[in-house]
Amino acid sequence: MGSSLEQFEQIDGVTSRPMMGGYIFYYKKKIFGGIYEPGFMVKITDASRKYLPKAESMPPYKGAKDLVLVDDIDNKELLCSMVQEMYDELPAMKSKKKK
Repeated sequence: MGSSLEQFEQIDGVTSRPMMGGYIFYYKKKIFGGIYEPGFMVKITDASRKYLPKAESMPPYKGAKDLVLVDDIDNKELLCSMVQEMYDELPAMKSKKKK
């Protein structure tokens, strides 16, 4: 998958950026998942559980909260629908405090 956004080309507002040897994925400036050592993973939400009911949950790295491992990264329709539905369940970006 690399940092490729082609799985999400059906929806506007998905971006990615390199982070700690992987990539973090955003939808309308909210983090919904990323590429980590185990593979492409998304946050655990009602929507991600609905679309990926049998997917395994695990931390993407030591000390991190569990995420859901996406086992069917080629299903663009599922991914796009899931991310759009996840949006309202995702926390807003934390604003950086100015010094």
